[in-house]
Amino acid sequence: MKYMKFFSVLLVTLSVSMAAEIGVIEELVAKVNGDIVTRGDLDRALRSVAGELQQQGYAGLRLQEALTEHQKDILRDRIDQLLLQQKGKDLNIKVDADVTKYIAGLQKEANIADPEKFQEYVHQQTGMSYEDYRADITNGMLTQRVIRQEVGGKMNIKKEELQAYYDAHKTEFMRDERVFLREIMVSTENKDAAGIAAAEKKAKDLVARARRGERFAEMARDNSDAVTAKNFGDLGGFKKGELQATLENAVWSQPKGYITDPVKIETGFLILKVEDHQKQGQADLSEVENEVMDKLYAPRMQPAVREYLTKLRQDAFLEIKPGFVDTGAAPGKSTAWSDPAQLKPETVTKAEVSNKAKKKKLLWAVPIPGTQQKQTSSSSK
Repeated sequence: MKYMKFFSVLLVTLSVSMAAEIGVIEELVAKVNGDIVTRGDLDRALRSVAGELQQQGYAGLRLQEALTEHQKDILRDRIDQLLLQQKGKDLNIKVDADVTKYIAGLQKEANIADPEKFQEYVHQQTGMSYEDYRADITNGMLTQRVIRQEVGGKMNIKKEELQAYYDAHKTEFMRDERVFLREIMVSTENKDAAGIAAAEKKAKDLVARARRGERFAEMARDNSDAVTAKNFGDLGGFKKGELQATLENAVWSQPKGYITDPVKIETGFLILKVEDHQKQGQADLSEVENEVMDKLYAPRMQPAVREYLTKLRQDAFLEIKPGFVDTGAAPGKSTAWSDPAQLKPETVTKAEVSNKAKKKKLLWAVPIPGTQQKQTSSSSK
């Protein structure tokens, strides 16, 4: 722990020194193992929260009250993020492949093939550099994986609990008959006869691949021209009469896993897969087990995550500047702030150095167990 403190103080000192060289000094707020939190970090986080609230329709006094409520936990949340990111690295969790796949999906959705143009598009949409945006995505996925692995993966819900919840809430699991679908749409918009023929051939090839066992959801993501591609082609569930007659006739009586031939529609060729066909009446526990599991997990997950983060705090080197409060602080954990500017170099005299060297040699005198004698290593002679 003392080495961690040394390196953290060194990092803070270097950060202040570098900031001073370019004429900008960020106010340091907290030290979290080898990372630091600045007032600028907290301001950016609060602006991000404000943007999200505005998108949800908050405005005026209601927005201000919500921001005030969030502001008290801004430092807590930033410390949480850093601790989870650090833990993910300690656990050697790799998310690079997932990040690359996610960003490739965004690039496909934006329909921008040129990498430099896509990076500029990211900057315009987020106000962040592409590198910072990718780092944020990476850190977000890393923290999710840590929580899933270290918290969710260790929560054990027994079969008896599932059965008890199901028995007590059976009315929640009454079902209308529905068919659940995914789609792949190959567009024919603005295409001539040759283009339409090529689209039909592509659709037939996709059907053949799907029937051979390729994953329909991933095929939808990579090949569909519909807006649902970003959601792996998921269309959700439909009751009897909610689909166009042509489409309903193609899927309603078919079993789970069935894949239609290409269906010609106004804008292209549509391929549907029956993900599930939910029968009317009381659902069996086996049909809704995942849903019941989610209902049992939800109220337990947040306190379990909070408990895990408290433990990470207890094991961490953590200092918080006076005037700032970590609302997730570990009970009894000292987070007293030490200012690097007030640290004084340790000085020693030549006599002290010489004395320490002599004392070091005595370490080679090893007591013989059960006796008053000492065995001296030849290296000390």
